[in-house]
Amino acid sequence: MRRTRMVAVAGAVALATSALGMTAASAQAPAGSQADGKARSYVVLAEKGGNVKALAKQLAKAGAEVTSVNAAIGMVTVTSADADFAADARSMKGVDAAAANSVVGRAPQNVSDRKAVERIRPDGAGKAASPNAGKKLKKDPLDEYLWGMEMIDAFEAHRVEMGSKRVRVGVMDTGIDGSHPDLRANFDRRLSRNFTTDADDPLGANCQYGDCKDPADVDDDGHGTHVAGTIGAALNGLGVSGVSPKVDLVNVRAGQDSGYFLLGPTVDALTYSGDVGLDVVNMSFYVDPWAYNCIDGAPEDSPEEAANQNLIIEAMTRALNYAHDHGVTLVGALGNGHDDLANPRTDTGSPDYDFGEGYTGPHDRTIDNETCFDLPVEGPHVIGVSAVGPTERKAYYSNWTTDLESGEIEVSAPGGDYYDGEAWGPQNLILSTAPLHVLQAVGDVDENGDITEQGEPWVMKDCHEEDGEEVCGYYQYLQGTSMAAPHASGVAALIVAAHGGKTGPGDFGLDPDVTAKILMDTARDKACPNGDGELYDYPAPIPPSYDAVCVGGEDFNGFYGDGIVNALNAVS
Repeated sequence: MRRTRMVAVAGAVALATSALGMTAASAQAPAGSQADGKARSYVVLAEKGGNVKALAKQLAKAGAEVTSVNAAIGMVTVTSADADFAADARSMKGVDAAAANSVVGRAPQNVSDRKAVERIRPDGAGKAASPNAGKKLKKDPLDEYLWGMEMIDAFEAHRVEMGSKRVRVGVMDTGIDGSHPDLRANFDRRLSRNFTTDADDPLGANCQYGDCKDPADVDDDGHGTHVAGTIGAALNGLGVSGVSPKVDLVNVRAGQDSGYFLLGPTVDALTYSGDVGLDVVNMSFYVDPWAYNCIDGAPEDSPEEAANQNLIIEAMTRALNYAHDHGVTLVGALGNGHDDLANPRTDTGSPDYDFGEGYTGPHDRTIDNETCFDLPVEGPHVIGVSAVGPTERKAYYSNWTTDLESGEIEVSAPGGDYYDGEAWGPQNLILSTAPLHVLQAVGDVDENGDITEQGEPWVMKDCHEEDGEEVCGYYQYLQGTSMAAPHASGVAALIVAAHGGKTGPGDFGLDPDVTAKILMDTARDKACPNGDGELYDYPAPIPPSYDAVCVGGEDFNGFYGDGIVNALNAVS
């Protein structure tokens, strides 16, 4: 992969106020100020190679309550009512960084506004031909609406390879609805974990379970379930099928019910993914409260804001490296800020929530491309995926780059574009699985399970009979690079299934660097729309501020990277 700046952090997705809105939906400010004397959560990183257990004891002796220790990357999470805790911890011997365990991102809050997009931001020996080769092509009832699957030749690829339960794909998101009839056959309950607790939710979510922790088969947002369906919805005669319909889906949830992602759970989810041998992890999120995390902060940031960014950068860099070194292929959304990542605009909206001590509110931030990063997509080993619409035009919201050596983009994939083509509408978006209770909560489906006037035509329902009973699945249209990344993750899962081999006793997989190379080498070349270096003007009603310059040739450019992922090429 073309990646020269090896830093990273993690976060989540958030919706813009409208499809063409220039500013993102403002986040509600999470609680966390210690003016009331209440304890809050902090993250402390030990120096590299340091004794994390000794550090935990040192912090406890200093009066903090240790809540978790991540020995994989040297991270200790604690709670303290001392407003000066972070500064005091940074002065301790053996401490590399310390800051509030702040939100690092958030997921969409209003799934009914589907014209809105997520805001920006061991080698195997191969295997014999799949038993599916040459068989009659099978599809599910709603597959006719999956133009993205057609674009990447996923249906044709299923004649050769449908995936394997030996291949495990982690969905790092707001959760997976493991009861969804199109997901439950592939949902891995044994390995799935929820690394969040409702008690930590910045918006004060209700504790619905005795331990204030949702089961690992719950998604109260819907975003993670949508992502999971694109990757691996079962080919079962109901609803839709995924890119890899026989894959093993593992929920490695790091997002709260409110959609916020805290640093601690996100890091824990990444290291867990490496520890249990996941093959691919999909990261359809972006970093919050910082549109760009800068080493030592932007010039306009306060010392505490700079410390907050340094902690996020270091913790997530360690976690991404750890996951990759343990065999995980990391796939990330490129971001939806319609921004040239090589020449980022002035950041005017960060930090966009009150993260505690040192918060000064949103302010203009000068972004230096050498020290500031759109993360995790610019992080180590992350395959950056841009989004295209049904005509293969770069989606108007999708980020791109004019620096082809920076490693900011690897491939492109279908993500949807409401305004693409002659007919605008939800049919240009990505249809995938949705939790019924979430659709009911926003008014798209009524209490009887019928789609409401508001829900049409954004939501679909499909039913069939199982054991003499009618079983129905629900599906919704969404768009964003969050929808493009799981198409690439699904192809990566097929690659591991088709080209992987034994990596140890009872283990199966493929080196993540090999997986990434195959994914990129087999992507279908797509040239710049107006030629190298020419401005691409989006048609009305997309404002001129969304116009972009595409740099590079047909084999690699800043809009499409190595091209649009292709499942058939990847498994052949």
